[in-house]
Formats: sequence, structure tokens, C-alpha cells
Amino acid sequence: MPALQDSIDAVRVAAQAADRLKATDIVAFDVADLLGITDIMMIAGASNERQVLAVAEEIEKDLYLKCDGRQARSREGLTEGQWVLLDYGDFVIHVMHEESREFYGLERLWRDCETIDLNLEHPETAGGALEGVEREAGSVVADGEPDIETA
Repeated sequence: MPALQDSIDAVRVAAQAADRLKATDIVAFDVADLLGITDIMMIAGASNERQVLAVAEEIEKDLYLKCDGRQARSREGLTEGQWVLLDYGDFVIHVMHEESREFYGLERLWRDCETIDLNLEHPETAGGALEGVEREAGSVVADGEPDIETA
């Protein structure tokens, strides 16, 4: 079953907050059919620790103000500023330093899932990290380099 419209709308609010603060490669995946714990995974990149924390704070503020007082169930990574995870139950938001994002490659985990149109004001900031990630069974190729073999 695909993600619910309320969840999609809230993720769009979060993505627009991240976009306003110049987050990069903002993308959201509908993982409802893949995972039993959440419906949507959103990822946004930031160039430094200060920006990671600012983007996460702006997302939390906007979701609270624009989505009926919505608050994260849990928050991780606020002291390090490399990777902040905001768990809202039906969706999870990852705000990641660009180096951490490249290292962990979360997009590869959900490459077969549908992406969600985030209606961003600056569409050039959306989903650039997906370039070079193939969506097919077999080997995953990112930037022309074989990465993971799947059976």
C-alpha cells in the first residue's frame, strides 16, 4: 500500500523547509511496500555541520507550525551534526553531511522504490544524488563503478 497523502504532504513541508535553507539533493522515497516501520524516507544533504543542524531545526519548526503541532517521536545525531535523523513514525527524515551521505549511500537501499514529487521551489536541489544509481535487479552501479551484487 502506498504512503498516505497526509504523510506525503508533511514530507513536502519538510522538503520545502530544507530547500529554503539550501539543502542539496533532497529526495523522498515511498518505502511503504518495502518496510513495515515507516512509509516514507526523506534525505537532504548539507555541506557542513552547522547547516545539518540548521536544516533539521527548520524542518522540525515547520512541521510543528504547519502540520498541527507535529513533533518527532525521536531525534538522533543532534550533538555530532554529521547525520540527523528525525523519526515521525509514518516518515523518517535524514539530514546528512555530504560526506556521510556519500559514504552510507542510503539512496541505494531504496533505489527500487518510487520517488515522491516534493514540489520544491528550487527543483535543481531535488534528487541529484540519484544520478548514476540504476534501478534494476543485479549489480548496482553508481557513477559508473560496480558497487553491490544482489542475487
